Amino acid sequence: MATKTQPRRSAGQSGDADTDGCDLCGLPTPSPPITGDDVDGAFCCRGCLEITRTLGDAATADPETVERELAGEEETVPDGAERTYMAVDGMHCATCEAFVSGTARNCEGVYAADASYASDMVRVSYDPEQTDLDDLSSTLARYGYGTRDPEEREAAERSDNQVARFVIGGGVFGMMVMMWYVLFLYPTYVGISPVVELGFFDGMYILGNIWLMTSIVLFYTGFPILRGAVVSLRAGQPNMDLLVSLAATSAYVYSTAAVVLGESHVYFDVTVAIILVVTLGNYYEDRIKRKAAGMLSDLAASRVSEARRRTAEGVETVPVDALEPGDAVEVRPGERVPVDGTIAEGTAAVDEALVTGESMPRTKRPGDEVLGGTVVTDRPLVVEVGEDATSTLDRLVELLWDIQSARSGVQRLADKLATIFVPTVLVLAVVAFGVTLYGGQSATAALLVGLTVLIVSCPCALGLATPLAVASGIKTAASRGIVVASEAVFEAVPDVDVVVFDKTGTLTDGDMAVLRVETGGDAEGGRIDDVVGGRMDDVVGGTENDTEGDAALEAAAALERFSAHPLATAVVEAAEERELDIPDLPADAVTVHDRGVSGVVEGSESDTGVAEGERVVVGHPALLRDEGMAIGDDLAEAIDAAREEGAVPVVVGRGDSAQAVLVVGDEPRDEWDDVVAAVADNGRRDVVVLTGDSERAARRFRDHPDVTDVFAGVPPEAKAETVDRLRRRGTVAMVGDGSNDAPALAAADIGIALGTGTDIAGDAADAVLVGRDIDAVPDVFSLSAGVNRRIRGNLTWAFGYNAVAIPLAVLGVLNPLFAAIAMGTSSLLVVANSSRSLD
Repeated sequence: MATKTQPRRSAGQSGDADTDGCDLCGLPTPSPPITGDDVDGAFCCRGCLEITRTLGDAATADPETVERELAGEEETVPDGAERTYMAVDGMHCATCEAFVSGTARNCEGVYAADASYASDMVRVSYDPEQTDLDDLSSTLARYGYGTRDPEEREAAERSDNQVARFVIGGGVFGMMVMMWYVLFLYPTYVGISPVVELGFFDGMYILGNIWLMTSIVLFYTGFPILRGAVVSLRAGQPNMDLLVSLAATSAYVYSTAAVVLGESHVYFDVTVAIILVVTLGNYYEDRIKRKAAGMLSDLAASRVSEARRRTAEGVETVPVDALEPGDAVEVRPGERVPVDGTIAEGTAAVDEALVTGESMPRTKRPGDEVLGGTVVTDRPLVVEVGEDATSTLDRLVELLWDIQSARSGVQRLADKLATIFVPTVLVLAVVAFGVTLYGGQSATAALLVGLTVLIVSCPCALGLATPLAVASGIKTAASRGIVVASEAVFEAVPDVDVVVFDKTGTLTDGDMAVLRVETGGDAEGGRIDDVVGGRMDDVVGGTENDTEGDAALEAAAALERFSAHPLATAVVEAAEERELDIPDLPADAVTVHDRGVSGVVEGSESDTGVAEGERVVVGHPALLRDEGMAIGDDLAEAIDAAREEGAVPVVVGRGDSAQAVLVVGDEPRDEWDDVVAAVADNGRRDVVVLTGDSERAARRFRDHPDVTDVFAGVPPEAKAETVDRLRRRGTVAMVGDGSNDAPALAAADIGIALGTGTDIAGDAADAVLVGRDIDAVPDVFSLSAGVNRRIRGNLTWAFGYNAVAIPLAVLGVLNPLFAAIAMGTSSLLVVANSSRSLD
């Protein structure tokens, strides 16, 4: 899945608006661009202008970029380079990330490579003439890192099965080792007679079995850990894997030598215990990471790989990368626009929800701009390819990568601590060995002291402190309808200062429906209210007005059945929910216009309110006026009122005048105001509403006392940038549901997605709410606070344990067996603390 890379302008960079794009999000600006007297710069929309006015200029440059520039290491990628994403199996620490990146960069023709431990992927910019991706995969495979296309779900499942086999295989052989110890070795170690007295050869047979099964556990189950240790040495970054491997292999080598020398006091059980405990912890961590690994591949699956290009000879199918500015591309109903461009022929409703978040499809006509990734819903279009021949959807993929790969968490902190902790322990082990030997002890005794230091300081408790507490939190969250996809939820949520809510589909239900039918008259008897979501029986007004509204809805549905526009679908569904008798009309009796439908309804005054054979027009007010139908003052006011609240008025006319207005839109969720109040936590947190919809659609949310800011008309690129700027106020959480929210969800310190939203939003989020309700959002905050306290308690114990146990081992107070027991006990205490109920 390779794409041509394009230079991306940093947000906040100044320059000529006509060439450089929006000063907030980088999108192309109109001519003339949007500007403000009190704000420097040019913008693509008023949403970006308002965000800049409220939140100020862009933050300083990315620290990592500055460091590379100061060091003279800034990577330069030529314009002709191609870029691809590959999933990488086997990365489980920050050292792996650095090693995979460095190894890929050393391949011929690779300009840049960035591995992401957070998403198990690597992004490679390369010269396709010099670089064979299969060779790159083979190079990484030599070090135990398998690569695959991100869309290969079956490969991901096979990888999960492979990890499971590691755990199961190690568990079976590990239990067999421990069984021999319990029956024969442990009794002799403490002076108790074993179950069966063994002779020399019987004892050697048992020790031989123990050695063989321990070897399987160490080299098969423990392979990822051993590989991580080797990688850390090659990368020059000692990590937890190195310390675990040294402890496990030291016990194994010492015990193997002891068996060869005829000794029976061996520490194979220490090797088995260390490998199994750490492997289980790593397996759990891999399962969490797997949830985020498909984020980019899911979004990429929505990208268009081929396009139908018009030529002098006809129409040809070509790769999207082959499109040039000015090419004419045909797009059929139901298909995505391949790249950004301008409509050359045709008029159609275009669904921009994936890219912009607009809940309402917009009618596009010749000369209008369309974005790559949007869907043509009802009629074919011919699109002229834009100047850059790129897709807005592709830019979302790039933006998601930049944000997601930059995220760090508790495990990264642990790896950083390991760069100090691991060398310190190694030095202490060597010093303890030397001092003991210098003090007159035998070489065997000195080796045992050094081994004890390694074993007792094995960071199992430190490694388990976070994942086990998170596991308990995930279990409790699931019982509350919350799916946790990242441990970052429990790390950062308690410190959140700003909560950003998407509007459409989050604070509102996101479903286009007929909210009410306005038939004119006074406020007491002119409409049927709440014609949506099963609430259509709540009728305001008398029977006469009820009948008039039903008749208008019935006649409109009869015509709208012939339109594929989403507004038409909402009208038909409303009539069906109200169980109206919708007339069946022949296709030749209905005409579909750009702004609505018209036709002859074969009804009667007694059922539809339409005289038999009377012409009915349904659609935009302008369509009715073009058809010579008058719109009375009452209905004109109803049209203005609908637009003021951000809804769409669909007018129904018959004869020579308009008879009713169907108000179509999406309503706020019943619980939205209580959720906002709860999340605001008595003013401790700022609440921001962010939406791609118009200012009118977002106006109602400004009146809530706990809403600090409302930003409307915001494109996806600007949503992510807005979240970045809001970080000046502190830690930011984002709540959303749409694919267009994915960059903002990933940009936020914490992303919370609704389970009814798209898979892309869910994959970009750290927590997903199951079901349609958002009343679980406050539970995310309360639950994470409890888990965060538990993580801190576990880490305090883990560091405290090492602070006491390591000095005792250095002084020779402990032996390897007691050290292993102490290490295991420390881990059990962490497990017990993590398993306590959070309810």
